[in-house]
Amino acid sequence: MSNNAYIYDAVRTPRSKGKKEGALHEVKPIELGAGLFRELQKRHDLDTTYVDDVMMGCNAAVGEQGADVAKTIALHAGWSDSIPGVQMDRYCASGLDAVNSAAQNVMSGWNELIVAGGVESMSRIPMGTAGGAFLFDPEFVMNHTSVPQGVAADKVATMGGWTREDVDAYALASQKRAANAQTNGYFDKSVVPVVDRNGITILDRDDAIKADTNMEKLASLNPSFVQMGSMGMDDHLLQKYPHIVEINHVHTPGNSSGIVDGAGAVLVGSEKAGKDLGLTPRGRILAGAVTATDPSLIFLGPSSAAERCLQIAGLKQNDVDLWEINEAFASAVLRYIEDLNLNHDVVNVNGGAIALGHPLGATGAMLISTMLDELERRGQKRAMISLCAAGGIGISTLIERI
Repeated sequence: MSNNAYIYDAVRTPRSKGKKEGALHEVKPIELGAGLFRELQKRHDLDTTYVDDVMMGCNAAVGEQGADVAKTIALHAGWSDSIPGVQMDRYCASGLDAVNSAAQNVMSGWNELIVAGGVESMSRIPMGTAGGAFLFDPEFVMNHTSVPQGVAADKVATMGGWTREDVDAYALASQKRAANAQTNGYFDKSVVPVVDRNGITILDRDDAIKADTNMEKLASLNPSFVQMGSMGMDDHLLQKYPHIVEINHVHTPGNSSGIVDGAGAVLVGSEKAGKDLGLTPRGRILAGAVTATDPSLIFLGPSSAAERCLQIAGLKQNDVDLWEINEAFASAVLRYIEDLNLNHDVVNVNGGAIALGHPLGATGAMLISTMLDELERRGQKRAMISLCAAGGIGISTLIERI
């Protein structure tokens, strides 16, 4: 029989604009992660020699966040030299994949305590810096109908019949929910302020939320992916899907995820680890799954992964109280809601990446803390967390509050 994989804590940094003028641009990626590690150690008087491994997702694993950033973060935080550390890349699914992998190791009995999470400094390592064949090898792109995610998002919106007004309305709801959650302190338990070496606070709350957003402001924004589409990407998709007459480009900066910096960390361990270290579990990981589909149908993956999680856990859809799907684009959420026949009232209840931003390799781990906090606040039991990722990948994790 496998062990339970308990969540002993889950923390994250605030998120800030992933540009040079962003508040966190001055902070090195390893420091974003190390600050969370120091907080975990402080909160739980943690003997770091007990930690078996550190697993950190990172989408652009180059430069100062390359070369096994997980090991580097552990060392930078002053943790034991005995901790190995591994850097993981499954595109935008990386942070949640790290959590799932940690849970698997604990459930198998191979490890007792792991810190899993992710880091992405998009202001210092711009999106696409890591390169790769997926979007940059013409032969591969042509053979596999590989297109930028924004173009694929517009295609999914076109297939679903969602108009510009539909995706803007969803974006407005995300902004309003996130602003309400921040105002009422729903994020406070898990957000760890980022401080400089003198202990002076650089940022202590998410600063990308636009609480004053309205439909008129959203409608004034130009579609982001028309030019990409006109450079051959639309024709590339239409050749594969001839039943679509044309791609309706509806996604803008206002209804797509924001580019931000941030990090998340989740303390995952066995029952033995809790007893040995005097830790009280907040939740447990019931199941995790990763699936894939046609890369140009990227947003179909999260719902199939969620369904697989339910199968693994032996549960039904109505056994889940809250659903969280990363808001890479508004159409990603609308597709998820439609595929699973969900009510928007229980999906992304505190907004999402459209309002808060999406630090690619870290977001999945951050959503663990958001959902665990919300389950505790509401006194509810289970939450499903899902993300889409390049290559048609979908990932989900089912957690249960204790």
